[in-house]
Amino acid sequence: MPQPLAALAAVLATVLMSALLTAGPAGAAADPPLPSAIFRATHNSYSGDLDGARGSITRQLDQGVRFIELDIHDNGYATARDYAIGHDAPGDLVDRAGNPASNLLRDWLTVIDTWSTNHPTAAPITVALDIKDDLTDNTSYAAGNLAALNQELVSVFGAKLLRASDYPATPPTVGALRGRVLALLSGNARTRALYKRDSGTSPAVAMNGRGQVVEVHDSGSGDLWYWSGTYGSDGTVTWLRHGRYDSGMTPAVALNDDGDLVEVHRSQNATTLWYRVGRLAADGEITWSPSRQYDNGVLPTIRFDATGTRLREIHRSQSNSQNWTWAGALDPAARTVTWTGNAKTADPRYDKTTSAAGASSVRVWTGADGPTPAQTLRVDTAQRTGDRIRYQQIAFDEFQQGDSAELQQGALYYAAPASQSSFITAARQAGRLVRGWNLDSASQATDPLANFPATNHPYATWYQNLLGQAGAVQ
Repeated sequence: MPQPLAALAAVLATVLMSALLTAGPAGAAADPPLPSAIFRATHNSYSGDLDGARGSITRQLDQGVRFIELDIHDNGYATARDYAIGHDAPGDLVDRAGNPASNLLRDWLTVIDTWSTNHPTAAPITVALDIKDDLTDNTSYAAGNLAALNQELVSVFGAKLLRASDYPATPPTVGALRGRVLALLSGNARTRALYKRDSGTSPAVAMNGRGQVVEVHDSGSGDLWYWSGTYGSDGTVTWLRHGRYDSGMTPAVALNDDGDLVEVHRSQNATTLWYRVGRLAADGEITWSPSRQYDNGVLPTIRFDATGTRLREIHRSQSNSQNWTWAGALDPAARTVTWTGNAKTADPRYDKTTSAAGASSVRVWTGADGPTPAQTLRVDTAQRTGDRIRYQQIAFDEFQQGDSAELQQGALYYAAPASQSSFITAARQAGRLVRGWNLDSASQATDPLANFPATNHPYATWYQNLLGQAGAVQ
């Protein structure tokens, strides 16, 4: 073939392939529902050409990849205030050619966000965070718990982010989601379960007139934890922060309109009673005073009076059924309480599981929600019943082959190695968004194909042909 004709043929072939990749095979839906669509996907996307042939994140997106996987670790979070990219450890198998020079997750997410901003009509991008460490032992926002991860996703992607809590009952079309980003939590199963629910014993709650809410509970094994949030006009409590604040058991809490709170609890191994003063910030963060002993006894309860500075505490004797009371005066600046008037009382202890402010009310309790544990923390309000006390559902939570029933409950995204054809096929037929990872041969393709056939070789001819024939959208 003469050289000009050969060049023209090559151009026409490229144009034809591009059209096939965009439009899909004859009869394919022009704008399919999200769970019916096929997307180019890469496995360990950050590894570039170090372990496969992917190129940079930008190149992958330029070539139509719409599923990006980033492995993350929490090593060094307290110093860096960020998670680190890497396979077995931060920096492991990270290809920096064309990618950020750092391991910081925010830098890598920003690359995706910038590309998305510059391509507002692109099909939605799923960003999977494969969590390599157990984040359940990150005891505060500052230590990198899941509230911190949520905030990073929101701060980077902003309005582009389709929150899991906003996913509609009727699946949206790809067209309706163009320009959007969906975050997905993969990896450590304990972390994924904690994202969906929390568990504990002896929960207590307080709410003030500004709609701020604080819940405290014990772990059942000696740790005391809190959740803080806000009460919405629809009766939904949005939980903002979560953290461990002390050791002990059977806690109770009081909260005034200035955001001052006083928490009381019994020690874990003795019948001593202790209190802590806290200050609740607008973002839900609580700054705690040291723990101080104020008496002996069990089952403490506490309330502010109408002034918001005077307190009354009622607990039971450690040796019989007699209740005792204290009056307390809060010093917010010193974060201390002056206790006076200790005496027996015939009054019952306060109901620490309920709190009200005006027409709004909140009640906390524990109970299974389907397959979740019996100690799952739940909340009722004047308008809602049985919500879980948990992190905001910003990201979707992946269900992987072999996971527990509670991780399967309500999951949109499913995943398994590409070799597990039965799992992938059944999940596709059930209308889930399915990832098959390490798909590195056309012989591993299922029918129907996984929504995200995640490969290490996205530019191989066999992969391009497979995805073109499947009508992959971009």
